[in-house]
Amino acid sequence: MTTTSGTGLGAMIRTWRDRLPPSAAALPVGQARRAIGLRREELAELAGVSVDYVVRLEQGRATTPSAQVVASLARALQLTIAERDHLYRLAHLVPPADGAISCHIPPGVQRVLTRLGDVAVGVFAADWQLIWWNRSWAALLGDPSSSAPHLRNFARDRFPVGASTGQLSPWPVIEEDRDATDAVVVSDLRRATGRFPDDKRLAELIRALSGNQRFAELWASGTVAAHREDHKTIEHPSVGPVEVDCDVLTDGDSELKIVIMTAVPGSADETKLQLAAIARTTH
Repeated sequence: MTTTSGTGLGAMIRTWRDRLPPSAAALPVGQARRAIGLRREELAELAGVSVDYVVRLEQGRATTPSAQVVASLARALQLTIAERDHLYRLAHLVPPADGAISCHIPPGVQRVLTRLGDVAVGVFAADWQLIWWNRSWAALLGDPSSSAPHLRNFARDRFPVGASTGQLSPWPVIEEDRDATDAVVVSDLRRATGRFPDDKRLAELIRALSGNQRFAELWASGTVAAHREDHKTIEHPSVGPVEVDCDVLTDGDSELKIVIMTAVPGSADETKLQLAAIARTTH
């Protein structure tokens, strides 16, 4: 049913969409632009949903989006925690509980991310679930939106179990010391279980990964640490191998992991990064 009060789900999505300038989402602003805020197609792209679904939400023809869609819309619209919780309730969902792993990116952090320009950036939740990436990330590693959301997990990517393999990049990513990175990822997950002992998604992830022998061995070692930096070579199909430094920043209590990939300034690898971005925009 369509609401006319301006307070329903569709009306609030439209209100929040209208207030967010494209520059805040690192989107280009053309001279012929009439919309003050985001266009529907821009919100759809940022949230990873179809334009038709955004239209149906705003018109009141879709009133029960999934929790995953609501979380994506909240990130795309750069809502505060209070606004995010209100969006959940309008969708007849229970807001994320305190003590659960957060998939929300605070507006201030989001603004910092959009100011990083052409740097490849991805944001992971405490359980290494990829929740946000920019166009440079997609150009360098492939567009994660082509994979099912539950497979966009770095730990699943490294420790596949049966057919449940991760799909964060469709082409090879080579590390200087894979064993060391494996150990750090597992110990970082153990650290997350201490920070979020009642999180069901994390518990289910640990149960699933325990079917991987390598993960089980590392988990049994009991090491606790955090992932901070690495050096990788991405075998890009269009520009060839690209060497990058991979640094991980953590955002406070939410334990968001901001992964930044950069090449040495003035190097051939930096040029390849730029060419990869151009290649993506022309396809």
